[in-house]
Amino acid sequence: MLMIGVAGLQLAEHEQRWLRAPGVAGVLLFARNYASREQLIALCEAIREAGGEELLIAVDQEGGPVQRFRDGFTRLPPLAAIGAVYDRDPAEAVRLTEEHAWVMASELRASGVDFSFAPVVDLARGNAAIGQRAFHADPAVTAELGQAYVRGMHLGGMAAVLKHFPGHGSVAADTHKAPAIDSRSLDAIRRDDLLPFAECIEARVEAVMMAHVTYPAVDSRPAGYSRIWIQDILRGELGFAGAVVSDDISMAAAGAAGSVGERVRAHLDAGCDLVLACFPEVVEEAIAALPAEASPMSPSLAALRGSLGSSWAGLLDNPQRDRFVARITALHADQGTA
Repeated sequence: MLMIGVAGLQLAEHEQRWLRAPGVAGVLLFARNYASREQLIALCEAIREAGGEELLIAVDQEGGPVQRFRDGFTRLPPLAAIGAVYDRDPAEAVRLTEEHAWVMASELRASGVDFSFAPVVDLARGNAAIGQRAFHADPAVTAELGQAYVRGMHLGGMAAVLKHFPGHGSVAADTHKAPAIDSRSLDAIRRDDLLPFAECIEARVEAVMMAHVTYPAVDSRPAGYSRIWIQDILRGELGFAGAVVSDDISMAAAGAAGSVGERVRAHLDAGCDLVLACFPEVVEEAIAALPAEASPMSPSLAALRGSLGSSWAGLLDNPQRDRFVARITALHADQGTA
């Protein structure tokens, strides 16, 4: 199935048609789709009116450099700020992680968004695209904080999506701009990058997003196009039974499979349950590449729907939220950021 991007603050007529196409499972929102909480709530309602109540609505609301909705939402610090706390006070870092996740999840659920593609459990080892988005360089620390983030999301009524499997943090290239190749052995990847994924899967995550990274010691194809990574390792070795999601097919590193349509089909053939077509200009071709007889939404994708969340009025009247927001936003001062 396909998750698509739309252009603006309201749905255009042709976008309403996209949402009714067989095989379209939902919409991934960006900063271009956000002006205010009221506008966001109206847009989410319009999406479901056009395509049905079962449609999924998602966003990247990690904190730090990747937070699509800002004005009117808590300004979330990057995960690296929590990792820095861990080095001096592990128990405090775990608490802050759960609180960060709960604030993020509860605010989105109060706005009609089902889930954020979070948490990042890549290692903080110098990748250009990951940077401050990662908790820590140590796999064990990343695993512990990743599990805490999953717990916080679940408490906020939100499904969790680990990314980017099998690990994007140990290769230098930014896959948005160029192909990325990680030449390490499978044993080295298992020892380091796979550890956070394996331990977070045990925390009952609902989905895993694949990396547009090629690991030639394992497969000549990028991980999202690889049955070895998806079927043999993620599902077979790690026992993951939830939804497998591609990264955006418009990214430069996704070009290994060819055209937009070929990218969609290659992801589906490899075992991805959900393929992301984030830019409106590729959506028509992506929809055309879907099987003519689309299957109903699988239970693993349906599990990404959020549970009943609080209203914004309820959140603002919640003293626990006030405490959590004060604690996590204080991390900006620690980093010297606003």
